[in-house]
Amino acid sequence: MSGILASKAVAVMIAEENVWKRIFGLDAQTLFDTCIVLIAMLVLFVFMSYLLFNPARDLINKRKELIAKDMESAKKDKEEAGKYKEEYDNKLKNVKAETDEIMSAARVKAKKQEAQIVDEAKEEAARIIKRAENEAVLEKGKAKDEMKQEIIAVASLMAEKIVESSMTEEEQNKMLEAALNEMGEETWQN
Repeated sequence: MSGILASKAVAVMIAEENVWKRIFGLDAQTLFDTCIVLIAMLVLFVFMSYLLFNPARDLINKRKELIAKDMESAKKDKEEAGKYKEEYDNKLKNVKAETDEIMSAARVKAKKQEAQIVDEAKEEAARIIKRAENEAVLEKGKAKDEMKQEIIAVASLMAEKIVESSMTEEEQNKMLEAALNEMGEETWQN
């Protein structure tokens, strides 16, 4: 039995050695198979490159170009936005200056209108005062005329009484003095 085992062991060893030679050994069949696989892979690579890789490369290149154009466009848009922002800032500064200008012009105009209104009010007040003074002078003249009329009336009454009573000269003088005293000296002076 030990001989059988020994021969089985030798046979297994030889079989293992042949397997190892076949796996790691470069015999003609292995080299031919390897060359056929490499040629098939090369043909498949060229065929796939023509059918898939080139369109994919073209698609990638087009995408790169589109992205580059978009980047360029975005850069231009950013520059334009910067210009518009500067213009906007300048207009804001100008708006503030224009607002200040308009406000100062409005203040000057309001002051002029105020001065004009005050002047017109002063002129109107002066006219009213002058009219009142004229009316006072007229009233004063009327009062003087009325006093003169009263004096004339009193004098005519006195004359009538004097004539009626046939008074003596002394009595007439006394009566005249009494009438003058009643009227007062101021009446005769005005």
